[in-house]
Amino acid sequence: MKKFLSIIALAALSLVLAACGSSGEASGGDGDGDGSKEITIGYFPNINHVAGMVAEEKDLYSETLPDGTKVNYQYFPDGSAFMTAIETGDIQGGLVGPGPAMNHFTSGAEINVVGAGSTGGTVIMARKDANIESPEDMKGKTFISPRVGCTHDVQFETMMKEEYGITSDRTGGEMKHVTGKPATYHSMFTTGNVDAATVPEPWASVIEEKGSGKVLVDTKDVAYGETLPAAVFVTSQDLVKNKPDLVQSIVDGHKKATEFIQDNPTEAKEIAIKKIKEITDQELSASVIDNAWERINFTYEVDAEVLQEFANSSHDLEFLKEKPDLEGLVDTSFIE
Repeated sequence: MKKFLSIIALAALSLVLAACGSSGEASGGDGDGDGSKEITIGYFPNINHVAGMVAEEKDLYSETLPDGTKVNYQYFPDGSAFMTAIETGDIQGGLVGPGPAMNHFTSGAEINVVGAGSTGGTVIMARKDANIESPEDMKGKTFISPRVGCTHDVQFETMMKEEYGITSDRTGGEMKHVTGKPATYHSMFTTGNVDAATVPEPWASVIEEKGSGKVLVDTKDVAYGETLPAAVFVTSQDLVKNKPDLVQSIVDGHKKATEFIQDNPTEAKEIAIKKIKEITDQELSASVIDNAWERINFTYEVDAEVLQEFANSSHDLEFLKEKPDLEGLVDTSFIE
C-alpha cells in the first residue's frame, strides 16, 4: 500500500478534485449547440459513496438517461463544496452527507433529497498512546472531523453530549475540535497531532490496519449510527420542478448502481479500490475494504423522520441557529 500523501499534497489534490470531471457548463439542458445533453454527477472518495463509483465505472446512467446524454463526474473534498456546486448548477445531482444537505436547505438552498446512498460507516477512533480507553477520557483531548457541523461531527458530538455530558470548545466545552480530510487521519495519529477522530469509512479501517489507532466507538453505538443515511442523493428543486423526467432518469441510474452493489459486492469492492486510488492516489487493501464494508448498508431508501431528528441534534449543538424544519427537503416520489 502506498504511503499516505502529506497534508499539503492532499490540500492541493483537493483543489484538483473539486475541478475535475466537469466539462463545460453542465446545465442538464442543451450542450454546445449540437443538440446533445450533458449532466454532471458528484460524489466523494468514501466507501459510503460507492454507488457513485459503480455508476461511473459501469456507465449505468447511460442506460437510464436519454440517448446522446453525456455524463461527467466531479469529485468533492467536502460537503460545502458539493452543495455550492448543486446550487450553482455546476452539477445536477450526486451523493453528499446529510449534514451539509440539511444545513444548506435550512439556509435557503432550493434542493431536494431524492434518495439515499448508504447508512452506517461512521467510527470513532482513538489514537494509540493517547490514553483514551472510553469516551469519558475525551475531556481535554483533541478530536478531528472532516468539517465543522458535518455529518460525522454531529454524530460524535451528539453522542458525547447526550451520553457523557462532554462538549467541544466550540460551545465552551472540554474537547478541542479541529478539522481535516479523513485520508490524512492516519498520518495525524502517527504524528500525535490529534487524539481521536470521527471517521467515515474506509479511513477508520485504514487506521485499524496500520495500527495507529483503535476503535473507541463502533458504528452501531455512534448516534444515529445505523439509521441515519451516511450519504443522500441530492438534486435541485429547479430540476425536480422543470425537468422531472431528467431527475427520474438520474434516480433510476442511481438505483441501478445501488442494486449492483447489493447483488455484486465482490466486484463493487474492486471498483471502490480502483476509484479511490484514481481520485486520492491511495491504494487500499482488500482487507481494509472488507472491514469497512461490514459497517455499511447500501440502500437508496431514505427516512425523512430520521433526517429531522438529526437536524434537531444539529440545532441542539448550535450548528444551526434556528430549529430546523425539513418539510419539503425529502422527495421520495422518484424512488417510489
